[in-house]
Amino acid sequence: KIFVVSKEGKEKLIRLIPTLNNKVEVFFNIISCNLIENMGKGEKGFGDSFNGIRILTVGRLSKEKGQDLTINVLAKLKNEGYNIKWYCIGDGSEKDNYKQTIKNLNIENDYILLGSKLNPYPFMKECDIYVQPSRHEGYCITLGEARCFNNPIVTTNFTGANEQIKHERTGLVCDIDEFEIYKCLKRILDNKDIKHNIIKNLESVFINTTTEIEKLKNI
Repeated sequence: KIFVVSKEGKEKLIRLIPTLNNKVEVFFNIISCNLIENMGKGEKGFGDSFNGIRILTVGRLSKEKGQDLTINVLAKLKNEGYNIKWYCIGDGSEKDNYKQTIKNLNIENDYILLGSKLNPYPFMKECDIYVQPSRHEGYCITLGEARCFNNPIVTTNFTGANEQIKHERTGLVCDIDEFEIYKCLKRILDNKDIKHNIIKNLESVFINTTTEIEKLKNI
């Protein structure tokens, strides 16, 4: 058997190599919301006294994870007067480049690189909006984890994104484009109804893929 972590990924693999059709199955990344929610309790996330809107992104600082798309988005929103900060958890090869871009745009106090965190879940719990700006993913564990905390989500349309987020129901899914991310964030910031509907719909979905391990046992 060959396991692929999303239905869309499975379809793409079979299109590329049709002879694998009978060998390929979907095996979702294992996510337990109970465990994640418990890890989000008891620890403090954001240590600052900021009282505006906190946007969070979690992932390795690299081109495929797309954080570079978000820096200009924040600068544009700040110029329009929004009281927001954007926090990034993670480290990686693009860190110095991102720091320079942030400095050039004069948003060093607004776009915060937090570095790696052993436990990112208190931050996921406390943020107001979670953004996943990836260019490439197989399924995206951090997006699945963020869903456990029922905060509004904006994600780019990478492989598997639509299997986790139902557009305009449990989040907003946009093209992998700076302006599209900006437009989705504007909708959530400006429209309380959209925000509340997303939160309500996320609360009604229970995420638990721990039963996927049975597929291994069956083999």
